[in-house]
Amino acid sequence: MNIKISTAQFENKSGDKTYNLSVIEKLAGEAASKGSHVIAFHECSITGYTFARKLSREQLLEIAELIPDGESIKRLQEISTQYNITILAGLFEKDEHDNLFKAYVCVDKTGLKAKYRKLHPFINPHLTPGNEYCVFDIMGWKCGILICYDNNIIENVRATRLLCAKIIFMPHVTMCTPSTRPGAGFVDPQLWKNRVADPTPLRLEFNGMKGRDWLMKWLPSRAYDNGAYIVFSNPIGMDDDQLKNGCSMIIDPFGDVIAECRSWEGGFESAVITPEKLTQAGGYRYIKARRPELYRDIIGQEHSSEQKVVWLNDKDSLL
Repeated sequence: MNIKISTAQFENKSGDKTYNLSVIEKLAGEAASKGSHVIAFHECSITGYTFARKLSREQLLEIAELIPDGESIKRLQEISTQYNITILAGLFEKDEHDNLFKAYVCVDKTGLKAKYRKLHPFINPHLTPGNEYCVFDIMGWKCGILICYDNNIIENVRATRLLCAKIIFMPHVTMCTPSTRPGAGFVDPQLWKNRVADPTPLRLEFNGMKGRDWLMKWLPSRAYDNGAYIVFSNPIGMDDDQLKNGCSMIIDPFGDVIAECRSWEGGFESAVITPEKLTQAGGYRYIKARRPELYRDIIGQEHSSEQKVVWLNDKDSLL
């Protein structure tokens, strides 16, 4: 059956779960009133994200929550029940042994439907990487979750698709940070402050290689190569001291953008997801044509994982 999904974006407040959940409630209610069955928010949309690079282990434990027993999960369930909409959102998680994770959850009126732990966290060295993929059901659709950097390792996307996910939620806090790629860099927060009086310089930065142009080099290919729907969510505005450019979007199995947030205000855009495209798109045929006997041992050979994020300095990096 068809399903209507909304992808949202807003300017979160660092560490202010009450405020962030109030925005999530507002947008979820608006999306439900327009017929959406599902709404997805960005990475750490409940807690804020970038500020966590400055937190000690004790401070991170203070803001992190148990899942599903934490107050934020209970609040998401209340919102979901009130508006009859499935909600996906992110937060920091702690377990009963005080291990810390970057988590993303799916909640509906029945409670927690899915929890995923980021496989490649880096914002704080006290975070523990997740160690499994996540596939679950929404209204008869098999869905998966991969958080931000997880999507840059293409094996993660293919593995999630091979586990039968037809819709992959990709919450991010990304773009507008330095990198070794040409054209990358921070965007001056002053441009955001002056966006009403002089919007053109900000739009050029957001649309160029610091922002959307870079995203479009790789994100549509994840959908096209795997014959899957991609639901990308990203904040707009300031996240701690970094400016983010939104561009939350939904991409179909042909690699076409079928919904995209272009406003600088908090909001969402929606698309109706139809099953026909899953088998019409080339990715469906490519998956059928695979010959894993040729590359099973190549992909599975011994490898020592090394991760370094350029915009973090050495003392903040998780190597």
